[in-house]
Amino acid sequence: MAPPRDVVKIAVQMRDAIPQLIQLDQAKPLAAVLKEVCDAWNLAHSERYALQFADGHRRYITENNRTEIKNGSILCLSTAPDLKAEQLLGGLQRGSREGRRETLGDLVLLAPDMTFAQEVISRDGLQRLGTIIEDGDDLGEVLALALMSFLELMEHGVVSWETLSIPFVRKVVCYVNMNLMDASVQPLALRLLESVTLSSPVLGQLVKSEVPLDRLLVHLQVMNQELQTKAMALLTALLQGATPAERKHMLDYLWQRNFRQFIYKVGRTGPGRPLPALPQCSHTHTCGLAVPQNIIHSAAPLGDEMAHHLYVLQSLTLGLLESRMRTPLDPYSQEQREQLQALRQAAFESEGESLGAGLSADRRRSLCAREFRKLGFSNSNPAQDLERVPPGLLALDNMLYFSKHAPSAYSRFVLENSSREDKHECPFARSSIQLTVLLCDLLRVGEPCSETAQDYSPMFFGQDQSFHELFCVSIQLLNKTWKEMRATQEDFDKVMQVVREQLARTLALKPSSLELFRTKVNALTYGEVLRLRQTERLHQEGTLAPPILELREKLKPELLGLIRQQRLLRLCEGTLFRKISSRRRQDKLWFCCLSPNHKVLQYGDVEDGAGPPGPESLPEQLPVADIRALLTGKDCPHIREKGSMKQNKDLCELAFSVSYDHGEQEAYLNFIAPSKREMG
Repeated sequence: MAPPRDVVKIAVQMRDAIPQLIQLDQAKPLAAVLKEVCDAWNLAHSERYALQFADGHRRYITENNRTEIKNGSILCLSTAPDLKAEQLLGGLQRGSREGRRETLGDLVLLAPDMTFAQEVISRDGLQRLGTIIEDGDDLGEVLALALMSFLELMEHGVVSWETLSIPFVRKVVCYVNMNLMDASVQPLALRLLESVTLSSPVLGQLVKSEVPLDRLLVHLQVMNQELQTKAMALLTALLQGATPAERKHMLDYLWQRNFRQFIYKVGRTGPGRPLPALPQCSHTHTCGLAVPQNIIHSAAPLGDEMAHHLYVLQSLTLGLLESRMRTPLDPYSQEQREQLQALRQAAFESEGESLGAGLSADRRRSLCAREFRKLGFSNSNPAQDLERVPPGLLALDNMLYFSKHAPSAYSRFVLENSSREDKHECPFARSSIQLTVLLCDLLRVGEPCSETAQDYSPMFFGQDQSFHELFCVSIQLLNKTWKEMRATQEDFDKVMQVVREQLARTLALKPSSLELFRTKVNALTYGEVLRLRQTERLHQEGTLAPPILELREKLKPELLGLIRQQRLLRLCEGTLFRKISSRRRQDKLWFCCLSPNHKVLQYGDVEDGAGPPGPESLPEQLPVADIRALLTGKDCPHIREKGSMKQNKDLCELAFSVSYDHGEQEAYLNFIAPSKREMG
């Protein structure tokens, strides 16, 4: 008889005792179960004991998590969490250095368990650990274990990070800023400061003022990947806690200190530009700074945590564009009017030419309005086009950057489209405005950072002004796609949809550089996009649709039967084959077919011009049971014999042979199919 559903069969272990195999009734109180287990081992005071999972973090069994016990689970009997907490905290005060190290080691193992953590916290365990950390008597393993225990206890959220004292935080900052420090301590100190920064604005400001950015840059260059990761984590936490103005100032400073090169490149930052001099750092038990350690292109694989922090850094950097994206053009701003005029002049005025020389004011206004129209603005007053937010002034920034940093491509784009028929011209300004919106959407400019995302693009750390550089590539792609589609003004939205797909597909490949992005996105032509769309649609409709899969499986046996029947009928009908002699004469014919009972192949010569003979008139027979294999192409013996023939390549595609047993030897029946269709 099967046991009730509430009963599970488990094993319970205890040191120096024979394990018990019991049936645990989940409906019985846990205290009663413990009493039975202790009685079986003749242990008094069952309240001093508790059950733990034997594997993993050895979590204590409670009434809340006992449902996780399944058939075959292995538990162990151990000291109750309250008594264990008392023992360990007592050992921290009374023990020697070695005893304290062992006690902290046990504490680290048990701290992830919520039940045990609550017991430690309720007995002022955090304060005792804080004292060890603040005293700093041992800067090695003891300090590392104390920091790890403190972090594990705080992660449960029972105590707020905001309750930490300023002296305690300052002491942890000292460990981050020290030059001579054990390699296991600084990653933990950085992790603690990251949590403080993200959880407490007041303490976060303290960390920001006490930890120099240059110190974090030093940690980012070491060979220790964990230290790199935690330094990047604290850096992104500081950036997230800063105001937009502070964030811009911090990022500007980091870029000036060649922060991008530490992430993306190794060694020199450019022709004749050595890495900046940073504070010296010496880490014991780890490699030093003999060579700056690159992050993205490191030999070691990039961890998920570092990938997330790079995503956050990319998002925060792109987020600096949000204010421009949400600010409309001010028609009364002299600076912005001059920028628009500079955009027009770069496209239509020769170097040194003075605008409106010899023209009246009305004539100059009319000329400017016409040229702004040629630039692709929808209104004669371009300010009206840029009042839309997004993209606001960011679109103007992109257009100006393109005209200044790629003047030849800019002039070619504008003049080429100015010379086309009106309906076929690709409007530069309108395209730029819409493309800026598209890029902001694809790159999630202005959206809050995800807590788990890892979707960063390596190429964004490869050069300055990455967003504007990406725009320069994308606007030229748009013009190229416009021509490939032979688009008119009515097709504008369709072109933008194709360009969006081209950019999204290429960004998803995570190209490592802007040049690689340019190569890949230009290879993704309009025709290739159509092909991919069709392939994906057919794949989805024909392979992934559950009803079609179900119907296909249901009809498969019947279809296979019909195919077999049709092929047998075709074999019974037979086929005329030509004989190929060594003199390449093809005037002789022979016929082969399968007998009506499907047991023998019947064949024989026939006269040219004669119809297919009846099976009974064919003199030769080959029992199907004697057939060994079917050979095709170069494996056929009659093709190997004709290796020097010029037409051998064509014959090879049509040749097949049936090998069969002829006495004790293997013989062949050789064929040359009349056509590839017959061959199939």
